Amino acid sequence: MLHNWYSFINLIFIGIFALFPVVNPIGSAFMVNPYLDKLSDTDRKYAIQRITIYAFFICIISLFVGHWILELFGISIPVIQIAGGIMICKMGWELLSGDKKEKTTNVDDGKAIADILFYPLTFPVTTGAGTMSVVFTLSAHSSNANWKTYLINTTSIVLSIIIMCVMVYLSYSNAKVLVQKLGNNGKKVINQISAFLIFCVGLQIFVTGVKAVFAGH
Repeated sequence: MLHNWYSFINLIFIGIFALFPVVNPIGSAFMVNPYLDKLSDTDRKYAIQRITIYAFFICIISLFVGHWILELFGISIPVIQIAGGIMICKMGWELLSGDKKEKTTNVDDGKAIADILFYPLTFPVTTGAGTMSVVFTLSAHSSNANWKTYLINTTSIVLSIIIMCVMVYLSYSNAKVLVQKLGNNGKKVINQISAFLIFCVGLQIFVTGVKAVFAGH
């Protein structure tokens, strides 16, 4: 029994430490913030709740059936990385482009934001191919012939996903406050830095996917 509890707690920490770098709730919060900046408090709260829920279900689906879904459609993780990287680069470029910036960030009502909550704000910005890869790995790590052990291991991973989603919610909810404290000039600087980081993150994901594709041949 003691060993099971040790394994349970150990897997929770493994899950959190494995997911944190790829989800990066703090960094992602500043990337998503420009899109939520002009929403009312009610719409912003709703948007963040939906992103958190979507992120949770992406992780849970990846944990239990994600691998088989990808195999069913013949899609590999590197391909998802390439496609997701292109989309994130596109978002970053639109935010950096002066003539498109106002159009991109002028999301001032719940109906407009609803169109981008799942794609691309949840996937691939919040939980992308890297998150799916980590969840696949955790799923394989938790597998066990003994169903009780498997249940304990899987429960611990689900809890680590829940904890990570709570971190996402808290980070996204407080990003606006942190940016506002910097003032208008500071806000513009943060938004520009966030846009540049979005582009760089997308480019890095794209390059990683391309390297993985060529490494597989």
